[in-house]
Amino acid sequence: MRHWQTTRFRIDLTQPQVMGIVNVTPDSFSDGGSHEGVSAAMIHAEKLLAEGAHILDIGGESTRPGSPAVPLEEELRRVLPVVKAAVALQVPVSVDTYKPEVMQAVLDLGADIINDIWALRQPGAQAVVARHAQCGVCLMHMHANPQTMHQQHMAQEGDVTAEVLDFLQSHTRSLEALGVQAERIVWDAGTGFGKSPGQNFALLQQQPRLAAAGYPLLAGWSRKGSLGKVTGRVVGERMPASIAAALLSVEHGAAIVRVHDVRETCDALAVLQAMRAPHALDAQG
Repeated sequence: MRHWQTTRFRIDLTQPQVMGIVNVTPDSFSDGGSHEGVSAAMIHAEKLLAEGAHILDIGGESTRPGSPAVPLEEELRRVLPVVKAAVALQVPVSVDTYKPEVMQAVLDLGADIINDIWALRQPGAQAVVARHAQCGVCLMHMHANPQTMHQQHMAQEGDVTAEVLDFLQSHTRSLEALGVQAERIVWDAGTGFGKSPGQNFALLQQQPRLAAAGYPLLAGWSRKGSLGKVTGRVVGERMPASIAAALLSVEHGAAIVRVHDVRETCDALAVLQAMRAPHALDAQG
């Protein structure tokens, strides 16, 4: 599939799309507290767009391992003003949430994409997306939940790629049975969500198996713990590893990369694109 149908935009996926992360949480694993409040969040959002982001992804609840759930009213308080301001920028706006009440509220404000780590498994979530005429949705695989997935005894077992593929196919069929068109759906294998470092890299290695199913893939490796495992770097020092993972994801079939470091990722992707189409550079003069 060469495009992603969303509320206001039919996003071209013939070139890699960069989704810039706008966390409006005090406890995100990477940049918690940095962009709280509408003013700070929008300064950051406009910076990401200036650096080359194609999509903004706004989240009001941290999903780092061991993070506590955020009450509905608090998530709405954090997210709604930022979504309202971001929609006015006339760029695709994604909202990272699993609560159906938040989904409905942000779609009412004009948000384009629901990015759900629970793959619409919370009661009522599928119905919210199905009722909408054409919002985009990203279904992600998650083993266990954010409160328990970091515990050793909760680790996923077996052929992780086969399990992820079966999970995403099953929930996609369920959503399509409610009338949601395939062109609205993107998949995310859920890097770091209940998977060991080895399993995360096995998923990256075998990502073409997921891509072969025909749904566009979103890859979210930015600053993840598995990168720290192989490099020994703390969160704030994982930019080079994050860029490498983004490039490898695109080389293995990802259509969208969700990142913190937009400018640097866009530069790296420009080099990749030049390698893929070198003669286009000379044609530009």
